Amino acid sequence: MRIAFFLVLFLCSEAGFSQDSNNPILTFEAFISRVKEHHPLAKQAKLKLQEGDAKILESKGGFDPNFNSQLAQKYFEDKSYYSTNATTLRIPTWFAAQFEAGYELNNGLFLNPENEVPNDGILYAGISLPLGKGLLIDKRRAAYKKAKIFQQSTEAEQQLMLNELVYEAGKVYWQWFEAYNVKQVFIEAVVLAKARFEAVKQQAILGDKPFIDTVEARIQYQNRKLSLQQAELEYLNNIQLLSIFLWEDGLLPLELELGTQPEGLIGIDSFVDLDYSLGLDFDSLIANHPTLQLGQFKIDQLEIDKRWKREQLKPKVDLKYNALSSANQEELTNNFSSNNYAWGFKVGIPLYLRKERGALKLNELKIQDAKLELNQKQRGLNYKVRSSINEWKTTADQLALFQKTVKDYQALLNGERELFYNGESSLFLVNSREWGFINARIKLIELLVKNRKARLSSFYSLGVN
Repeated sequence: MRIAFFLVLFLCSEAGFSQDSNNPILTFEAFISRVKEHHPLAKQAKLKLQEGDAKILESKGGFDPNFNSQLAQKYFEDKSYYSTNATTLRIPTWFAAQFEAGYELNNGLFLNPENEVPNDGILYAGISLPLGKGLLIDKRRAAYKKAKIFQQSTEAEQQLMLNELVYEAGKVYWQWFEAYNVKQVFIEAVVLAKARFEAVKQQAILGDKPFIDTVEARIQYQNRKLSLQQAELEYLNNIQLLSIFLWEDGLLPLELELGTQPEGLIGIDSFVDLDYSLGLDFDSLIANHPTLQLGQFKIDQLEIDKRWKREQLKPKVDLKYNALSSANQEELTNNFSSNNYAWGFKVGIPLYLRKERGALKLNELKIQDAKLELNQKQRGLNYKVRSSINEWKTTADQLALFQKTVKDYQALLNGERELFYNGESSLFLVNSREWGFINARIKLIELLVKNRKARLSSFYSLGVN
């Protein structure tokens, strides 16, 4: 009986952190890869880029050629007072100038003299150019430049959304990992307690042990069953939480396959990685953080607004010139002359410019505010990166150290069992050593999860997913 009893204890303790090879295993990398590919938020993040492209297309509309045709006629008491027909094509350019070409055909008894044209109509082609306000930058060019910045900002927003998604999903994965492995520890603990209870009961019947030892063994067995039930509850709840991140093409929610296990604790040394060396160059990584990029993009857009608002302080000086020619095909070539033209010159400026100066001042204040906000965010990111990398390093060291502690606890337990086998120890001490070993294994799992979350937090704070 004693030989069978200690054989059960040995096999259970040596099982350690093993997994059932028959069940499917979901690794962290596979889980995150699926989340990034199929989660609705990942799909939304991809839409951000399309939003940026649409904004560029919209801003380019300001440079589209514009075709207009206008007809106005008046008839009264069988008289044609006037008939005016004007067709115009305007072509804006990036350099403020606008080309214009058109055709006019006007007639009637009471036509305004300035609208009189040859019988076949008149053709014109020319250019209009702002020499003051709008020469260096105008509303169309400002809109296009801001749209280009917006397009870049959508890439940063996409990165932020993915970072947030990976961070939240990663934390849930490691919580599930912890719940699963804690449950496994208590499953083994219940097996041990049950085996001991049955063995002690048989020994008491044979007279080798007092019956009071069976009471203590049964209490330990019941307590561990309670702990197992709580661990199972935590595990089931974490399965449901993990399933929130499982989708198919962002439309169909999925459930975790029954019996699926997280990546194993076998080879736990591999978790103590050294890739936190990336923190040595975290200054450049922080500089390219999506959050800071968005802050800088906001400033860049405000700077464009500033240029446009400063342009409003200039006087409005518009020059327009059109060459004219008769529309008659025979006279078209002969009729062309540098003496046939229409031109105009327009100047205007508000006397006090209070509206323009006020708008410019408000814009400058917004730029100062945005720069202060960006500096604050950068300082906050520096702290988050340093603290998360420090925790990553420290928990890695703690994990390596505590692995030895767990082995020491197991050595104490094995020694106490040997003493108990030789009648030199008590059931109370064996139970005490077992609880110490169980708690040490659970703490090791907690340290491992803490290290994984710290690694996740480090990448998240650096804007890397």
